[in-house]
Amino acid sequence: QVQLEESGGGLVHPGDSLRLSCAASGRALAGYGMAWFRQAPGKEREVVATISWNGAVRNYADSVEGRFTISRENAKNTLYLQMNTLSPEDTAVYYCAARRFAPSQFAHEYPDWGHGTQVTVSS
Repeated sequence: QVQLEESGGGLVHPGDSLRLSCAASGRALAGYGMAWFRQAPGKEREVVATISWNGAVRNYADSVEGRFTISRENAKNTLYLQMNTLSPEDTAVYYCAARRFAPSQFAHEYPDWGHGTQVTVSS
C-alpha cells in the first residue's frame, strides 16, 4: 500500500496558477500509474489527468487540456499537477491516486488515495 499526501492547494483568483504536489511513502512510486482526480461540491469525482509509471504517457480531461500539466519525479516519490489559467470551474478538492502498473481514468480502479487538497478559484 502507498500512502499519499497532497499539498499546494489554496484560494486564488481567476487566471492564477497553482502547483499541487503529492508525496508518497511506504513504497517506491516507480511501477505505479498515477492520477489526479477532483471533486466539486455536489458532483462526482472526476479524473483530471493520468500519468504512466515513467511519465512517458500522459492524458488529460478535455476541460483542463492545455492548462494543466501532470508530472512526476520518481526519485523524489512525488507527483505534481501544474495548473495554469485557473477558473472558478476548477474549484474542487483535488486528490492524487496510485495503482500498480498502468494508470486508469476510473476512480474505482485505484486502491490508494490521498486525503485531498482544496483548490478554490474566486474573484
